[in-house]
Amino acid sequence: MTQTASANLTHWPERVDLAAALRWTARMNMHEGVANHFSLAVNDSGTRFLMNPANRHFGRVRASELIVVDADDPDALSRPGAPDPTAWGLHGSLHRLCPHARCAMHVHSVWATVLACLQDSRLPPLDQNACMFFNRQAVDTSYGGLAFEEEGARCATLLSDPKVKVLIMGNHGVMVIGDTVADTFNRLYYFERAAEVYVRALQTGQPLRILPDDIADKTAQEIDAYPDQGTPFLAELKGILDDEGSPYAS
Repeated sequence: MTQTASANLTHWPERVDLAAALRWTARMNMHEGVANHFSLAVNDSGTRFLMNPANRHFGRVRASELIVVDADDPDALSRPGAPDPTAWGLHGSLHRLCPHARCAMHVHSVWATVLACLQDSRLPPLDQNACMFFNRQAVDTSYGGLAFEEEGARCATLLSDPKVKVLIMGNHGVMVIGDTVADTFNRLYYFERAAEVYVRALQTGQPLRILPDDIADKTAQEIDAYPDQGTPFLAELKGILDDEGSPYAS
């Protein structure tokens, strides 16, 4: 498929990447109805961002449909094409308070949400994938209802440390942040995989072989330093969509 930018739309490559990530999140069953939201900052301060439109299924989003939201605009919810109020509360707060969070993906994916509902919601370094998140995750134990502005701002403060890339939102879901769409989607994918392995391991009832902290930290650093993994992954996923004739890039 030829990916042709609309003359009236900016940030076309970023739009295409975000639309592809949304569609694959649906295909991998990490979405939830017409809820959940992804965002990508498009200015230096991070306050202006692309986001999926309200009430649009992840599996149908097109690049041209992504909306542009300004976290500093007090009238954002009253403008035509306004974002979902919880998307505004959560992502607006995040992009306003955490400029290092260039891309943010919030889902209620099954395995991450199971983890978020456990008394101890931390993802331990049980396998190599889980080591990616060692000392790079935070757990919110103070769920306060739907993520309107006050709740969204509270959640955003838990991602103020740039080292923390995943917020396990207790009794809710997960928020993953990164530098680009590819980087963030890669992290979201591996967190869900690692959470599934952990929960399935718990279900066996057998003792778990948790890796020691020094090995977990060494592995996390090695993964951090490993040549960019997210870009070729997303490129392959876009290639599959292109081969299928998907209109995601329109």
